[in-house]
Amino acid sequence: MASARTATSLADSWGIHPHQFWLRRQQPEQPVQFDAQTGMWNVYGYPETLQVLSDPRIFSSNTQRLVPDLADSDTLSEGNLVQMDPPLHRKLRTLVSHAFTPKIVAGLEPRIRQLTTELLDAVSDRDRMELVADLAYPLPVIVIAELLGVPSSDRHLFKQWVDGMFKSNQQVSIVKRSEQQDRQIAAAMEQVQHLRGYLAQHVAERRRAPRHDLLSKLVQAEVDGAQLSDNEVTNFAMVLLIAGHITTTMLLGNTVLCLDAYPDQAARVRADRAMVPAAIEESLRFFSPFAALGRATTTAADLGGEQVPGDQLLMVWIAAANRDGRQFARPHEFDPSRDPNPHVAFGRGIHFCIGAPLARLEGRVALNLLLDRFPELRTDPDNPPAFIPSPNITGVRELPLLLGPQG
Repeated sequence: MASARTATSLADSWGIHPHQFWLRRQQPEQPVQFDAQTGMWNVYGYPETLQVLSDPRIFSSNTQRLVPDLADSDTLSEGNLVQMDPPLHRKLRTLVSHAFTPKIVAGLEPRIRQLTTELLDAVSDRDRMELVADLAYPLPVIVIAELLGVPSSDRHLFKQWVDGMFKSNQQVSIVKRSEQQDRQIAAAMEQVQHLRGYLAQHVAERRRAPRHDLLSKLVQAEVDGAQLSDNEVTNFAMVLLIAGHITTTMLLGNTVLCLDAYPDQAARVRADRAMVPAAIEESLRFFSPFAALGRATTTAADLGGEQVPGDQLLMVWIAAANRDGRQFARPHEFDPSRDPNPHVAFGRGIHFCIGAPLARLEGRVALNLLLDRFPELRTDPDNPPAFIPSPNITGVRELPLLLGPQG
């Protein structure tokens, strides 16, 4: 197994955002800390994270109400599941939950296997591949596009827009605004509007001529006797499209990186494919794709020994919570046999990732086929991975891999 020191140096050599201290075997001084530079409270501890994510009454998901001038909050919040609290959250989530039940998701396995096979066939005569472009991005985005009913052939547009949303490498501050921050937010919002405009056209089309797809079901659905507005459906679809592919893209890349960095563990997984799901779960803990979630206090709260006032923004660093030594033994060690492994990479509580079963299935099928096809799969020492620059995300945007026998 690679040493912990190796894992630490990799985080630095790969250029992972310096804010992500947990990837460098560091622990926070306190599990809950106020950051005067950003005007937000950082939550790093595992039990504190569970407390926040389990109590939407005190820790609201509607963070935009505290920063309405950072973006077009009214337009973007309508139909946005991520920003919703009960009871509306439950009502809207119910509209799509049927599409992600274990039975429905399991029925997608043949299609996922077919797509993965086709994508790997396309690189089978090469001695190298770039995992994101060749597999980890197209696979999940085709699946979610087909579910929604938008052309998967437009995935180059989706990638351009979504990549643009996560270009900034700066922590947002609500107390120290700067021209640079405003420019970066404006640039990200421009990409959001491109995607919203694209989806709005498809929503309008479904109003005129519904089909047998998820977008049509959203257009036809009713909440409390009224249909969703076009804006609500558009935002709803945008969340599903983004979350429906980016998590799997990062999950696949991160798992391949973990196995490459820990060759002894990789050998165990190759020898016993029953370990693949557990390896994926451990990579979710070890390199949690979405590092942080936002919450807003509705009233004063006692959290980790700190008195957090009402109307405060919290950054809940689930990636740091997944390295909390109070919950995980040897937290900085990648161990696919870790059991139990109650990581919070998919969140917890009412906002637990609705697409988690699909992401896990895509990861399992793709990783198994990747290992089957390429016994010598490994990173390219001359072409290191490139990570998404955002401090709130841990995932590769490029991962060059060598496929042929080692010379």
